[in-house]
Amino acid sequence: MSAQRKDAVDAIIEQWAAVRPDLDTRAMEVFGRVYRLSRAMGDRVEKVYAPFGISRGEFDVLATLRRAGEPYTLSPRRLSSTLMLTTGGMTGRLDRLERAGLLRRSPDPHDRRGLQVTLTEKGLNVIDEAVGAGLTAQTEALSALDDEESVQLADLLRKLLEGTQNPPE
Repeated sequence: MSAQRKDAVDAIIEQWAAVRPDLDTRAMEVFGRVYRLSRAMGDRVEKVYAPFGISRGEFDVLATLRRAGEPYTLSPRRLSSTLMLTTGGMTGRLDRLERAGLLRRSPDPHDRRGLQVTLTEKGLNVIDEAVGAGLTAQTEALSALDDEESVQLADLLRKLLEGTQNPPE
C-alpha cells in the first residue's frame, strides 16, 4: 500500500489478507477503486444532468447525436449499436426524448423502411449546456491530481481498458 490515506478498499484488502493471506489482491485494489469511482462520478453527473431534464442514459443519446456533427442525425440502429443498447431500450429513451422536444424521428429518405433520429434546436441547446456542466463536475473531481498525474492516469486506464477488451488466449 502506498503512503496515501487508507480508504474503504484498503479495509477490504486488509480483511482478505487476514483470512486469506495467500491471495494476491492487487487486481481487487485497482478494480474496486475503478468501480467505486465510476459509481461516484456516475451519481455526480446524474445530479448535474437533472436540471436539464435528462438522465445519464438520455445524455448519452443526445451526446451521440451531437458528436455525429451536422445535421445531428443517426438511425436508431446506429444509436443502439454505438450505445450498446437493445432496440427496446433505445425505443424507450427515444420516446422520452421526443416527448421532451429534444429530438425528432422522421422517415429515412434513403430507406423507406428506416427512420432517422435528429436533435432539435432545443436538444442541441440542452446537450451543449449539459456536456459543459458534466465536464465541470468531472474536472472538479480530477483536481485531486496534478496535470502530469491526470495524463498518466488516463494513459494507464487506456492501457488497462485495452487489455480487458483483448484478453490473452
